[in-house]
Amino acid sequence: MTTTEATGQHAPEPATPLAAPADTPTTPPAGARCFGDGDPLYEAYHDTEWGLPVHGDEALFERLALEAFQSGLAWITVLRKRPAFREAFAGFDPEVVAQFSEEDVERLLQDASIIRNRMKIEATISNARALLALHEQGRTLDELVWSFAPGGSRAPDGGTPLDRPRPATFADLAASTPESVALAKALKKEGFRFIGPTTAYAAMQACGLVDDHLATCPVVTGDSLL
Repeated sequence: MTTTEATGQHAPEPATPLAAPADTPTTPPAGARCFGDGDPLYEAYHDTEWGLPVHGDEALFERLALEAFQSGLAWITVLRKRPAFREAFAGFDPEVVAQFSEEDVERLLQDASIIRNRMKIEATISNARALLALHEQGRTLDELVWSFAPGGSRAPDGGTPLDRPRPATFADLAASTPESVALAKALKKEGFRFIGPTTAYAAMQACGLVDDHLATCPVVTGDSLL
């Protein structure tokens, strides 16, 4: 469950990881992408971003923020709004976002180009402040997140253990893993909000800590993409 510290309550997370958006078949047709076929924006995200290692605190801050906004929604909704999110949140520069005031929250709540959810907006601002607090300790979000890659020393190149079989269908994937539970707990300890085990695992998939492309995906097989 995603913990919302602002209320002390638990907000529901999506039933499936980000790897398997709600509108994606559990078993894609033979030769098809894991997800995204038929939508150029979605296809490009699948082919060139999803599952590739993401490093750098600003990049990871953005991904965690967008994962939180995606909670309960289809990922394509967030993907289409990503340029607007970047503009609204100053390019996800944590030093700028950390200075956002209640006036900024109200401004964002009036911005129809993004997802207008007070808890998620306030969590993003709070998470920027938590990131800066890490920096004050001489630490980075990059180091924290990647320390939970299952591959250990392989983490810089992607964290999926070599002996882990690729999933044949999305039904073979868990919504969370022991590593994502631990990552969510560690982030919460540092003051990050709206990132539970399922959202944490979605981030691990999207940022390349694990590689969950299906065994039949053209990215894996090397076949021509549709």
